Amino acid sequence: MSSQNSDPAASIHCGNKPLRLRLERLYSVCNDPRYIHPDPLETILPFLRIEDREIAALLASALAYGRVNQILKSIRTVFAVTGSSPRAYLEHTPPEQFQSDFSEFKHRFHTGTDLAQLFRGIQTAIHNYGSLEQCFLAGFSAGDQTVLPAAERFTEELCRFFPNGESTLLPSPKRGSACKRLHLMLRWLVRKDNVDPGGWDSIPTRCLIVPLDTHMHRLARELGLTARNAADRKTAEEITNAFSRCCPEDPVRYDFSLTRFGIHPDFSKNPFENQF
Repeated sequence: MSSQNSDPAASIHCGNKPLRLRLERLYSVCNDPRYIHPDPLETILPFLRIEDREIAALLASALAYGRVNQILKSIRTVFAVTGSSPRAYLEHTPPEQFQSDFSEFKHRFHTGTDLAQLFRGIQTAIHNYGSLEQCFLAGFSAGDQTVLPAAERFTEELCRFFPNGESTLLPSPKRGSACKRLHLMLRWLVRKDNVDPGGWDSIPTRCLIVPLDTHMHRLARELGLTARNAADRKTAEEITNAFSRCCPEDPVRYDFSLTRFGIHPDFSKNPFENQF
């Protein structure tokens, strides 16, 4: 058998090169802390203790929709209240105070009431499980192929104080949503490299799902990784499976690098033009 046929990603090409080689070249150049700003990821990097970072990552990812400048402003507004230790804030704040602490908060169509309900869910989960990681792991089994079953249970735990136990602030995969923001949080916390800080070491990176937004959806369609029109859960799984052929142990490896294009001012909209 030839080396090309033994390559699981050999049948996926970009131009005249296997996609895997193109993606690895892209990763080697673009997966660099210099290219983080502007990205919500930058707001959680100052939290060095995982007890604080996991809470910060959940809050930052929940607000990661809309214009990036407004996203960063809203996240920093929240962290101005929680201070340098979101965990300490949750441990020392009575539930009824969340509403008053965020009474003036608004991020697009979410208000301080939404944020207060989410804080109550986080506070209760930490009280019941000890940490958000342990709450997530309560729904995760070693034989799971993806994080989706655990993600469904995780969102149920955290959304218990919202009407009907659901919120667009933290959508559940069970409704068919791609849950881009939740998977973004998991990328930050599960992966560890020059960009993603990690900290949740019990979840294999092979189980992660691509955080699917319109930009990633467009790229995936152009690369032939999906033909689906809807940016939903099925499409996210399909694209993840395609990336798994390039990197089975870490299908979300290329997410940061690919999403620099069209977002970061130093890059064009096409990640594979010129040197890539």
